[in-house]
Amino acid sequence: MKKYLLQFKPFLIFISTFFAAYILLTVVYRYYLNSFETNDIDGITNIVGRNVDQLMHLFNCDVSIFKSILNPYLEVWYNKKYTLRIIEGCNAVSVIVLFVSFVIAFSGKIKTTVLFILSGIVVIYLLNVIRIALLTVLLFHFPEKEHILHGVLFPLIIYGTVFLLWVIWVNKFSKYAK
Repeated sequence: MKKYLLQFKPFLIFISTFFAAYILLTVVYRYYLNSFETNDIDGITNIVGRNVDQLMHLFNCDVSIFKSILNPYLEVWYNKKYTLRIIEGCNAVSVIVLFVSFVIAFSGKIKTTVLFILSGIVVIYLLNVIRIALLTVLLFHFPEKEHILHGVLFPLIIYGTVFLLWVIWVNKFSKYAK
């Protein structure tokens, strides 16, 4: 048994570090979410909505984003038509938690790790804001394609980007890069 523990030590360290970071970050995020009332929208989702609004107005889009009267989400109206809603799950925090946990599990030098995590968070956040803005326009024009756009294409793009960031991290910056 000891032989196998030694043989698989790097993998066991990676998996335990990954799950420890993932659980810790998830618990912190859940604690943050629980600080809001049932029908409130959390601050991060509000900021995402505001940034989507700013991005779309930058391109002179006729968009209005505001809190639903009865529900805890933001309504997105494009060209005077209700097009989509932004819920807590749309703020990319769960994707960011996954990304950060992996980078921590394959950590390198502390400064490089912190800088890569911060850069990755910015990339994921910006990509998510762009994703929501594009989804708004595409769903306005192609509402029948919601499943393929929201359920397949955009998750593929955002998770593909996270995977690419992981590959870059492991091959260029982690302690295993050599």
